[in-house]
Amino acid sequence: MNVTAENVTKEYIRPGRGTNRFAAVNGVSLTLEGGSLCAVMGRSGSGKTTLLNILSGLLSPTSGKVFLDGRDIYSLDDKTLSRLRCESFGVVPQGQSAVRTLTVEENILLPFMLYKEKGGREYALELMKRLGIAELASVKPSELSGGELRRMSIARAVIRRPGVIFADEPTGDLDDENTALVFDFLKQLAGEGSAVMVVSHENDALKYADRVMKMSAGNFEIMKGA
Repeated sequence: MNVTAENVTKEYIRPGRGTNRFAAVNGVSLTLEGGSLCAVMGRSGSGKTTLLNILSGLLSPTSGKVFLDGRDIYSLDDKTLSRLRCESFGVVPQGQSAVRTLTVEENILLPFMLYKEKGGREYALELMKRLGIAELASVKPSELSGGELRRMSIARAVIRRPGVIFADEPTGDLDDENTALVFDFLKQLAGEGSAVMVVSHENDALKYADRVMKMSAGNFEIMKGA
């Protein structure tokens, strides 16, 4: 699967003197290709997360279009777009997003449970092993460390084998060993055919990326790769 953004802009209105509009994302065009890991670098406030949310169907752009394999995702109704996000996109958000009443395994299987679908358990067990949390399958999130919660959220994001994976600061609360484990895992998923976009301000991402892009004040430039 490929995701293509065409001249995407996201503007916000804020009070103040002079112009009251500012662009969090300013006319970005790019393509995320299957089989490739793209790192988007930049300081906090540069527009990285806003761009990720637009590309993943979570935030409508003020102008411009986003296509998934040629399909304009923001032309879809809410129900269809929600289903597309669940089946085609895997999103690892910043921070913790666990459902506290569910076990680790149940949290990972949540994308199936939302549509009352069965399946995925065998792959969930495989993912937990690959991410080093297999022994925590029956544990509740309140008993996990921040790093364990992050690895659980990564497993949940990819449980449906999505064609496109978006990871927002996926190693921000991990030590060096688990940072390497997560980037190795994301690189493997790209090698298996997924398009992977990692938003980060950490230099660790650079050695894993096939393409590197930089955001600054909503603007965008390619640093490495076509």
